[in-house]
Amino acid sequence: MNIRKWFFLFWSCMAVGAGATALTGSIMLWTDQSFHIMGIDAVGFNAGMMLLVGTMIGAFSQMGFFAYLTLNYIALSIFRRKYLWNALQAYTTLFAVAFFGYVLYDNREVFGNMMFWLLPLLLAVCSWIVAKVKVNQTNASALVPTLFLMYVGTLIETWPSLSAEETNASAVIFMLVPLFVCNAYQILMLHRILKPAAADSAINTKPVA
Repeated sequence: MNIRKWFFLFWSCMAVGAGATALTGSIMLWTDQSFHIMGIDAVGFNAGMMLLVGTMIGAFSQMGFFAYLTLNYIALSIFRRKYLWNALQAYTTLFAVAFFGYVLYDNREVFGNMMFWLLPLLLAVCSWIVAKVKVNQTNASALVPTLFLMYVGTLIETWPSLSAEETNASAVIFMLVPLFVCNAYQILMLHRILKPAAADSAINTKPVA
């Protein structure tokens, strides 16, 4: 990984975040009456604000992504055996699914009686799809790390909207969807921009020097 490749990943991730946020926000503006920035009539202002927020979400996602690569490198040096680290990631991912459901259930008066199981399940299914695509493009060893990043990483990055005093389903979805898209983009692009020698196990490579 060199500066040119990192620079491309950084700006392209911000662009993906801006696009995903604008699309998610626009859909929510038209379908969810409780979601608004400056009202449905302020189309230009809303679009500009969503694009700006999206670039920040993209940058935030990349911070989390490189934090995971660093954690992955440190963990592999500590555990010495890749299967031990993968087992811990798999257990943590399963725990995160249950924890996400518990958090939403504990606030079901805000999120509704369906959201507490529907949203964690949808995130798990989408994470599995991304992980399978990653495996098809690289190898089977990428399955668990990709699941961990897509579920646990996305959940951690979405936590500010979940822990806010005036949180609601619209705020969580508005932050969750772009973060998931940005994380998926980065994990699926990583092996493409690394050197061919490292592409077969991209997620288990060393972080940026």
